[in-house]
Amino acid sequence: MDMTLTEEQLMIQDTARQFAQSELLPVAAKLDENSDPQECRDILLNNLKQLADLGFMGLNVNADFGGTEAGTIAFSLAITELARGCAATAVTCSVTNMAAEVIQAVGNQEQKEKYLPLICSGEYAAAGFCLTEAGAGSDPASMKTRAVKDGDHYILNGAKMWITSAEYAGVFVVWAVTDPDAPKGKGISCFLVENGTPGLIVATHEHKMGQTGSATNEVRFENCRIPASAMMGKENDGFRTAVAELAGGRIGVGSLALGIAQAAMDYSRQYLTEREQFGKALSSFQGLQWMLADAYTDLEAARLLLMSAASLKEQDQPFSKQASMAKLFATEKANKACYTALQMMGGNGYSKEYPLERWARDVRITSIYEGTSEIQRIIIARELLKEIA
Repeated sequence: MDMTLTEEQLMIQDTARQFAQSELLPVAAKLDENSDPQECRDILLNNLKQLADLGFMGLNVNADFGGTEAGTIAFSLAITELARGCAATAVTCSVTNMAAEVIQAVGNQEQKEKYLPLICSGEYAAAGFCLTEAGAGSDPASMKTRAVKDGDHYILNGAKMWITSAEYAGVFVVWAVTDPDAPKGKGISCFLVENGTPGLIVATHEHKMGQTGSATNEVRFENCRIPASAMMGKENDGFRTAVAELAGGRIGVGSLALGIAQAAMDYSRQYLTEREQFGKALSSFQGLQWMLADAYTDLEAARLLLMSAASLKEQDQPFSKQASMAKLFATEKANKACYTALQMMGGNGYSKEYPLERWARDVRITSIYEGTSEIQRIIIARELLKEIA
């Protein structure tokens, strides 16, 4: 197997790396502290616009709609590098790309021509992915949000939870039940709802443990009236679309986790060469060397799993099992690596003077959102058993 990256992929990876180092890393701690919310919002929106200008908000979107058309491998590489600079910015980029891919996959020509250029150009700072509800997280098919037909409109009522970038999303991809009598998961449709639509309410952002620079909000629909033309794809066939896009999103989350862990390990590795104990550099102690070797080996394995899943998706091959494997392994090993890095730095790793404690907080959610590690194991086992059924 030839794992050599193309010239375009290398260019995108290098551009993302340079942007992360020059623009994201210097402000990551400020965004995390959020002591001046308006200033932080301005910084984040400016960075998101710059990312759009660089082509990072439509990495797998057709060029006819303003996208970069670079593919899933390039997307994974970019998210990894951006996460090394600021996970909060990287997650907005990842989710926006996911929402754009949904529109490209199931939207009609008019919907694609209207919304994709706005997302890819940065005129919309972000796009929202409204699937999860308070009682429908790991089991999204149990959603309660309803869309009731009223002439040539639908009336939306319900609430979505943990919506990334909702405060500055220009448009939301929203799933709602359109046939409550259908079998579970079969009566769900997908809609496009613009921010600012009467009845769409973005609540105050959640106060989170990590990735605090990224707004995460409840989005409520209270008699929100939208035209029937806002539906994407076929009526009652939206859940299939959600499942397919979640698989792709898992590549993004795994890549994000990998980037955070790489930043943490690189920082602690440098620290070990500079810090002395017992008259010797910490890097000379075999116990710490083994911790380094194990963590970097895990992260390299995670990278290869992510590349495998991304390659299959790019070739339009089945990739759900591989995406879940990559997400499971990358996020679990990234969590371990961040805590290993913190442990190697001792008390300094626990201090806010150093970025290790932020990375340890930022990485924790990666094994929860876009499907917990436990859900990934269920998906993997299901696919393995299907292969011999």
